[in-house]
Amino acid sequence: MVFLVVILAACGGEKSSSDGMSLVDEGKFTFASSGEYNPFSVTDGEGVMTGFDIEVAEAVAKELGLEPEQKRFKFNSIVEGVKSGRFDAAVASHTITDERLEHVNFSTPYYYSGPQIFVRPDSDIKSLDDLKGLEVAVSKGSTYAKTAQEVTDNVIQYDSDVTALEALSIGKHDAVITDFLTGKEAIGSGIEIEGKEILGLSEQAIAVSKENEELLKKINEALEKLREDGTLKKISEKYFKEDITTDPQSE
Repeated sequence: MVFLVVILAACGGEKSSSDGMSLVDEGKFTFASSGEYNPFSVTDGEGVMTGFDIEVAEAVAKELGLEPEQKRFKFNSIVEGVKSGRFDAAVASHTITDERLEHVNFSTPYYYSGPQIFVRPDSDIKSLDDLKGLEVAVSKGSTYAKTAQEVTDNVIQYDSDVTALEALSIGKHDAVITDFLTGKEAIGSGIEIEGKEILGLSEQAIAVSKENEELLKKINEALEKLREDGTLKKISEKYFKEDITTDPQSE
């Protein structure tokens, strides 16, 4: 009986394998995203996610010859989910950082962006220095909290960037720091805010477990193919009317 229990436990802890890749489910590319980061990932009434990140993940899955399997998960827990083997990968607009690299590996970037300060139209705030001691809202698990903490101890964290921007527009907080593309989309949707100083360039990539080097290799090959044949550019232009998938410093 003890022997049988050990065997069943071992089987339950293993992942299936496909062409040398270790997968959560055979024949599927199981990826996580938040579903709360419009237009990168947004959830409809039936719980299905759509958006830029989702279409990139689906295109990668196609190149891998796998069926895409999306999993909605809170952003601040996704990296841990990849690390523990709950998902094959995260396609969730994660910025490559040294801290995250301690836990997971990253693909080559699939888009480039950067943090920006957003305020209400009647605000006098223009730069990061102007935020000293003020109340700044960010999304949980993002790199923006660290940026805000450089100038203030009063940092409020939301489950999503869009929720933070909506709160800002109705009079809460002094500013929000988020990706400039997210802010641009929010302004386009009617949220009354303005963008101020852009705080740098960041690289967003797909996160994969450090134990799954073969999958990382295949994902990088897929992304290279999608860059070369124009698929990434096409997906980008669908959502942003511009190409955010090419490194602006290489142009």
